[in-house]
Amino acid sequence: MRFQLQGERLTLDEDFVVEGDNLVVLDALPAASFDLVYLDPPFNTGRAQARATLSVTRKDATGPGSRTGFGGRRYSSRLLSRLSYDDQFADYLTFLEPRLARTRELLAPHGTLYFHIDYREAHYCKLLLDEIFGRDAFLNELIWAYDYGAKPRRRWPAKHDTILVYVRTPGGHHYDADAVEREPYMAPELVSAERAARGKRPTDVWFHTIVPTNSREKTGYPTQKPEGVLRRIVAASSRPGGWCLDPFAGSGTLGAVCRQLGRRFVLIDSSPLAIEVIRRRLGDQLTPLEAPAVPAGHARR
Repeated sequence: MRFQLQGERLTLDEDFVVEGDNLVVLDALPAASFDLVYLDPPFNTGRAQARATLSVTRKDATGPGSRTGFGGRRYSSRLLSRLSYDDQFADYLTFLEPRLARTRELLAPHGTLYFHIDYREAHYCKLLLDEIFGRDAFLNELIWAYDYGAKPRRRWPAKHDTILVYVRTPGGHHYDADAVEREPYMAPELVSAERAARGKRPTDVWFHTIVPTNSREKTGYPTQKPEGVLRRIVAASSRPGGWCLDPFAGSGTLGAVCRQLGRRFVLIDSSPLAIEVIRRRLGDQLTPLEAPAVPAGHARR
């Protein structure tokens, strides 16, 4: 594994981590090369630390509902046009749009995108993804449910994230259901003893704890995702030896899981703190790190 800086030549010959603006780095990666892309962007919570570094450049369209993307290709942005009155949503989608468009180009014909977002933006992001990938490329809406954090008394406590799944080629994607770890039946007495012992394949609702404080995988990074969630994604939608990409790498969970499952990986993050956490984590230093400050562009959840 090697560490690189934005602007250096990128060759898929070994696992690597890049520090830099992912929009620039994505453009330097070879198209149609990745089995899997996992995107876990900063959530648009409206908090100051989450919006301070969303560097958005608005591009004027040359015609109604059209924009110029990577390589001069044009794609629709009707959603952004409709939301142009609302800076909170439009700016966030404008931030995401070119990254998602390039992500689609980076996926192999059999490739799959997993887009991890929370309830505040999931509906808007799905509309944007429908425009970029096409509605027929939508595969699943996954719900990751957990029980942690504040429990307000004037509304239902929000205890889930949404993962939107899109494929590069509708009907031509790689998916290996048998490679996914099975889970216990909720009512084992309703099935045979053999089936209960074997367990069932996960559905589109995943009950999985956050990373426990005393866990060996805990890095102290504030938005770290549990390896169990990423392990399902990588096992199902990438082939052994296939390339996986995380443009908002954070603590490097995708890389850790790829190592466990025999996949190759590219991780990108603009935060020097994130790069240091990844360096220590993937360097096999298993001692939990002290909790770092919240990186720019991320929000505590």
